[in-house]
Amino acid sequence: MSNAPDLPKLVRDDPWLEAQADRIRERIDRFEKALDRLGDTKGRLAPFANGDKLIGLHPTADGDWSVREWLPAAKAVSIVGDFNVWNGDAHPLSRHDNGVWSARLPAGTIEHGQTYKLRITGADDTVRDRLPACVTRAVQNPETHDFSAQVWNPPQAYEWRHDFDPSTVRIPRIYEAHVGMSGEEPRIHSYREFANTVLPRIAEGGYNTVQLMAVQEHPYYGSFGYHVSNFFAPSSRFGTPEDLKYLVDTAHGLGLAVLLDVVHSHAVKNIAEGLNDLDGSGNLYFHADSRGEHPQWDSKCFDYGRDEVRCFLLSNVRYWIEEFHFDGFRFDGVTSMLYWHRGTIAFDHYDKYFAHDIDHDAILYLQLATTLARELKPGAILVAEDMSGMPGLCRPINEGGIGFSHRLAMGVPDYWIKLLKHTRDEDWDLDEMWGTLTNRRHGEANIAYAESHDQALVGDKTLAFWLMDQEMYWHMGAEDENPVIDRGIALHKMIRLATFALAGEGWLNFIGNEFGHPEWVDFPREGNDWSHHYCRRQWSLVDNEALKYRFLAAFDRAMLEFGEAHGLPGDTPPTCLNIDPTNKVLCAERAGMIFVFNWSFDRSIPDYRFKVPGTGEYRLLLDTDAPEFGGHDRLDASIPYPVNKDGELSIYTPARTALVFGRVD
Repeated sequence: MSNAPDLPKLVRDDPWLEAQADRIRERIDRFEKALDRLGDTKGRLAPFANGDKLIGLHPTADGDWSVREWLPAAKAVSIVGDFNVWNGDAHPLSRHDNGVWSARLPAGTIEHGQTYKLRITGADDTVRDRLPACVTRAVQNPETHDFSAQVWNPPQAYEWRHDFDPSTVRIPRIYEAHVGMSGEEPRIHSYREFANTVLPRIAEGGYNTVQLMAVQEHPYYGSFGYHVSNFFAPSSRFGTPEDLKYLVDTAHGLGLAVLLDVVHSHAVKNIAEGLNDLDGSGNLYFHADSRGEHPQWDSKCFDYGRDEVRCFLLSNVRYWIEEFHFDGFRFDGVTSMLYWHRGTIAFDHYDKYFAHDIDHDAILYLQLATTLARELKPGAILVAEDMSGMPGLCRPINEGGIGFSHRLAMGVPDYWIKLLKHTRDEDWDLDEMWGTLTNRRHGEANIAYAESHDQALVGDKTLAFWLMDQEMYWHMGAEDENPVIDRGIALHKMIRLATFALAGEGWLNFIGNEFGHPEWVDFPREGNDWSHHYCRRQWSLVDNEALKYRFLAAFDRAMLEFGEAHGLPGDTPPTCLNIDPTNKVLCAERAGMIFVFNWSFDRSIPDYRFKVPGTGEYRLLLDTDAPEFGGHDRLDASIPYPVNKDGELSIYTPARTALVFGRVD
């Protein structure tokens, strides 16, 4: 039955989905009907995704200013600001039948750089000064700390210097970064500083993609950018919109794709800065009942079934691509979008992915968003942060999918942290390790990672800190012999290589983790006296030749260069060659490369034999024990390794090392 031509390809490829075939067909039908309803006869969504051009403050062709806002339940609206001494009677807006309020301001009334708000009398008779929904720049008053909209119409448009085609990024090697905490000094750093000082490090380190966190404006710095207030405004903490364009342009000049960590899963509750209760009706952009509340995140949830909301969010996708030349997105909180329960259940059966508590409007929105992104930027990289494993999330829509290019392999970092917290490495179960690293849906690409920003936050620990903890403060000198540091460096390299080689079709690293940054991330807050001490990256550690951090960075660079040279991680799945629980050795093959992981702390084994595919001769291509990586230099890379008559390799596998062998032509 699974090969029946009338079944969606997603089902034909996975017979376990046959019971859900009707629901998967409905996904496709719902999407096609939505396109028809939008009048999309030419297969183009872009004309619909223009909400930010229909509302907001915009200069007109004749030099006047147009201000429009969708506020269907409001009773009165005016624009107030520096230009009219915040007089609510000076410039009222008129209401139209479609719920849009508008006014026209004569040329010279309002100027670039001035601040303004909308004074809205809501359906509940409240009178509040609010920021427009599609404001493109919001600035914070340093004394009162409140945000205002700012007119942003510089006399000279940014001149782009570099074109970039994201389809050239066949295997994403993503560097996840936060601009504000990207420098050494205990302060907020800027877009231009990041462009000039951090981007070259990323490119030289072997990465081909940078993923920017916390770009969309957010009132609380410590939210890591995930409580967004102004979806169209680049955070003014880090500089101007032109500064962000300079960052993206500079990245493109270095051969780096740039992804926006976009938050369409929820919004900040704040009335003063965000969209919440904008017209006093209690909903507008969000569900009016309990579905509009996210209890775990203390935030608001969008009503994806409302045309105006879909237009708003799709316009946001278009805006970041067209205005700032982003090459794709990492969609935050996709699991929360997909299900009314917000992902709080265990996904232990296929029925859980298609039950009655699915938000079909959210699925449709994501289908439209991924379609639009590719329409505007062919080859766009579209990564979903989903922990549920929703079938088809990363498959084409016409096959029954949702259209993402990749999903994050979120179970892998959880596995490593749990292992380090609760189990001695001599007790690690290699069958469980193999199962965790390779358990993913065939045909849906995963971005593998051993740790991300989640593991770096205060309250948790990075891999380096779990492995070495306070010893990092005293024993990271290059000549300092310390068993805790020696173990930590060895396992840090092995864990990252095992994840890189086996756990996905792409790779992600959080800023600083490549060299084992020694401390967590703790944003300025009342509990730490608003300190930036732990909200920075100490590049001086990896630049210091007298410290061991450089060994980890050198290995990370070598691992990525090896991957680039041999098409890894890539689409070819790994094959298990040998799991040896007695000696703690795991051997695998991927893309013609042979990986040998010796997790034992005390068993270095000469003449270790295991079967490999094919015949001929292999050479050692990557060795975590090499001296340039802080290892003990126990192997000679010039020695050939012939496959014997029994189809076996015979190697020396030192304890706590990973070795990679490639066939010699």
